Amino acid sequence: MRRRTPPPPAPLPQRDGVDPVRVRLPAAGPWATVREHLVERLSGAGDGIVDGMFAAGGIVGADGRPVAADAAYVPGLYVWFHRELPAEVPVPFPVRVVYRDAHLVVADKPHFLATTPRGSHVTETVLARLRRELGIPALGAAHRLDRLTAGLVLFTVRPEERGAYQALFQDRRVRKTYEAVAPYRPGTALPRTVRSRIVKERGVLTAREVPGEPNAVSRVELLEHRPDGLARYRLTPETGQTHQLRVHMTALGLPILGDPLYPAVAAPARPGDFSRPLQLLARELEFTDPVTGVRHRLRSERELAAWTAYPAWAAEERPDGPQLS
Repeated sequence: MRRRTPPPPAPLPQRDGVDPVRVRLPAAGPWATVREHLVERLSGAGDGIVDGMFAAGGIVGADGRPVAADAAYVPGLYVWFHRELPAEVPVPFPVRVVYRDAHLVVADKPHFLATTPRGSHVTETVLARLRRELGIPALGAAHRLDRLTAGLVLFTVRPEERGAYQALFQDRRVRKTYEAVAPYRPGTALPRTVRSRIVKERGVLTAREVPGEPNAVSRVELLEHRPDGLARYRLTPETGQTHQLRVHMTALGLPILGDPLYPAVAAPARPGDFSRPLQLLARELEFTDPVTGVRHRLRSERELAAWTAYPAWAAEERPDGPQLS
């Protein structure tokens, strides 16, 4: 089997903890110049954006030199550039580092902060923040948490070791334990293991359960409940489908408090609205380090606000959101 040649190192430095964009020209196509391809490929960026980058010398080759707009199209050629960063509302919550060594950084992510740059969330991400704050440009994510979920996320320090840590999650050799706050339903038999088939279609906000062979397995346990109708649950996913825990809790009639998507999509939050965070927390990560052999059991010290201070949390709830009943 032929090995794929790795791409050259980026000739541009990071900006605000964000890597430059790398584009490899396809093996074949109708384009005569590099510009023609990039104008077509980046058509969503807006009129004149690509030409502006060429004029400013912002599109460079592997040697770091600017690529001319009329440079001939060469299949397989790599080019790099920095995209114009979107205006982002700062997420006003800190990222806490719970563990760090020469190989790993494990961060305790707040609600509302994305794990890695994607879409409109670029500099306001855990990865970009940690690169800036810790001074580790090569830091990379071994896995991700949803933007609305808080808790533990594992990052790698050395790019050559990243695959070994990503394999921990792909091969399900990490025990992940979550906590959630949801309504208490006396008639729901717990603990139980929920198995179903979950699909998530591109462009659709929500995932859904469909008939078929299960691809999502979650263990749900009741930790404690209170007279006000709230309960705290321990959730242990055996698989990692998109929104799996949120879908399974909703299917049990136990929708997680603060969820804008399940059981029904609420009106989208306004930019800068950090009220009513989803009451889901990645509480623990337990694994054996594939590089050092050290056994880790790491724990988030965050608390779920609807459990520790429900009146204050409920007072922030938007009127269009789901209500506790």
